[in-house]
Amino acid sequence: MAFHETIQQLPSLQKSSSLFNPSTVIAICVFFTLLCVCIIIGHLVEENRWANESITALLLGLCAGVVVLLISKSSSSKILVFNEDLFFLYLLPPIIFNAGFQVKKKQFFKNFTTILMFGVFGTVISFCLISLCAFYLIKKIGVTNLDTKDYLAIGAILSATDSVCTLQVLSQDETPFLYSVVFGEGVVNDATSIVLFNSVQSLDFNNVDGLTALKLVGTFLYLFITSTLLGVVAGLLSAFIIKTLYFGRHSTDREVAIMIIMAYLSYMFAELINLSGILTIFFCGIVMSHYTWHNVTESSRRTTKHGFATMSFIAETFIFLYVGMDALDIDKWKSSNASAGTSVAVSSTLFGLVLLGRAAFVFPLANIKNLVGNRDGTKIKFRQQFIMWWAGLMRGAITVALSYNQFSGTNKSSEAALMITSTIIVVVLSTLVFGSITKPLIKAVMPSQAKSLNSDVTDNQSLEDLRILFLENGDSIDDQDNNNGNQPPRRASSFRLLISNPSTTVHYLWRKFDDRFMRPVFGGRGFVPYVPGSPTGEADADADEAS
Repeated sequence: MAFHETIQQLPSLQKSSSLFNPSTVIAICVFFTLLCVCIIIGHLVEENRWANESITALLLGLCAGVVVLLISKSSSSKILVFNEDLFFLYLLPPIIFNAGFQVKKKQFFKNFTTILMFGVFGTVISFCLISLCAFYLIKKIGVTNLDTKDYLAIGAILSATDSVCTLQVLSQDETPFLYSVVFGEGVVNDATSIVLFNSVQSLDFNNVDGLTALKLVGTFLYLFITSTLLGVVAGLLSAFIIKTLYFGRHSTDREVAIMIIMAYLSYMFAELINLSGILTIFFCGIVMSHYTWHNVTESSRRTTKHGFATMSFIAETFIFLYVGMDALDIDKWKSSNASAGTSVAVSSTLFGLVLLGRAAFVFPLANIKNLVGNRDGTKIKFRQQFIMWWAGLMRGAITVALSYNQFSGTNKSSEAALMITSTIIVVVLSTLVFGSITKPLIKAVMPSQAKSLNSDVTDNQSLEDLRILFLENGDSIDDQDNNNGNQPPRRASSFRLLISNPSTTVHYLWRKFDDRFMRPVFGGRGFVPYVPGSPTGEADADADEAS
């Protein structure tokens, strides 16, 4: 009897057990299917010189958008509505954290001055130039309802490069110097662009005076420095907790979980107090890879290394799929109320400003560095400058997200919708054009010199490291040549070394400070937890080689 009553109640139970909106379930199924297709196609075109997974995902998104338009008879192409919270809170953090966690720290900090010069000062130059040119050119096209804050936001939006797609078209083995500089500059550029964007949003442009520019600079420096320090503190705190408590004694799951949660918490806390979460979680990833990762067990090391990379890969692919589908959102195009000529004119103007803004700092700053540098091997050749300019022209999801943040809303005009559609056109064209041509362009511009040029850089750095060691022991190379045994060798001062070889000297002094003060407290390479399954010396050697 009870069984019979249960059978009679099944239809009502099935009807009430639907906890999700069917359209949402369908949308998620479509996106996961496209993700699987993209992974398969990406594997098949791995060796193709013209394609990569970012372009594959973008094209699949465009094709899916066309299919939805045909099915809906051009009424709508929306499957999932673009949500800034989805992007900034769930998709972007794993990408940026993995970028910091997997970065080759030795190569990154060896070129840190160059990366900082291009990533910070270069982005500021691009921001100023694009904002100024957009203010004059877009008005001449007929778009007149934008205010000063909108034009400054356009400068920040178009200054953000797509480091994700850039890394897929550069090879770390063939062009290690270009890979390191473009990768580091791309991440710092994204963070700088977001910090500039947030600084613009925080200023009151109703009362503009001579101090407005100084306030903008002050806000930028405050956000940049405090966001970096917060990421460093979060990384050190995770290293101290794991080193002190030895989670691996009972469960490796706990130490992996605490790494993921504390990394994500640093991003959320930065956003909560109006700092740059992207900069915070990037440096948190660097610190965690330097200290925390060495404090966990060997199985947890493998889990975190591949787990973080997998989460980042899925998020990247999802973003490009959505950008491709969102480009065909018919509702957005209708709301812009712009003619085809106006849309083409605005998109072409923004596209040209991207080219101009990138060139305005890459070539001048590279030549300034060449003039200041005192070693021929570290000079950036013109061919390398051209590749750096070209590879940084791609724009991606951060550009789209910032555009939505600035120009979407119920009280926005049709010209604001025009700026969103024009920005999407720039993103799609730059990814397809520059992303597909970069690989063959590198082989055409630098056919046989890529490895030799960059190996010279590495060799010179190694010689400088060796020279520093000689000087530290009091055996200067010059002194050895001039000393016949009558006088003791003269020790070079740290200040003189810092002036002549800043990057190498800072790296050497940091290693001394790190080994003497930091590692005893926070662990790191060489720290072996006293637990079964602890990291082996071989794993330490591999990790040190990778860093």
